[in-house]
Amino acid sequence: MDDKQLESLIQAAVKKINGKKENDICRFIPISTGGYIHHFTMRKMKTEDPKQLAEWINQHILQQSNPQEVAPKQRAARGSRKRRDLFSLSKQDLEKMIHMARLAGDSEMVRKLTPPPTSFNEVKKQLMASVRHGRVDSDLWNLYVEAATANNPQLTASTN
Repeated sequence: MDDKQLESLIQAAVKKINGKKENDICRFIPISTGGYIHHFTMRKMKTEDPKQLAEWINQHILQQSNPQEVAPKQRAARGSRKRRDLFSLSKQDLEKMIHMARLAGDSEMVRKLTPPPTSFNEVKKQLMASVRHGRVDSDLWNLYVEAATANNPQLTASTN
């Protein structure tokens, strides 16, 4: 089958389904994995397997008295896996919760609600803020010591 014959076959199929362009016939050609053929696949078949494409167009569109559209392949719903039980907290709400956990003496909850500092300067800033507020946070002090020794290897050499 040459290109002109395939093009005339495609145009006849487009006309039969009252389509506007050749991609419209894709919805009438089923595929083995379910649903209809993708327009990229059909374009690829025009060059790589024109005989098979012509056979499918004849079988599913031209030889049918009333060609039927194929139902689209079932796809996973977008956003269906979003957790609806989570809620977002403002920065002020989070600070209030951290404050309440500190007042209750729940260091585990404070640790969960406080994001871990990522840099030495951040740890240092948080430690100084806790001292200004009159709080002693041993976890923050340990983080500071770890960050300081990681940041400055001479400190570990001088302590040994």
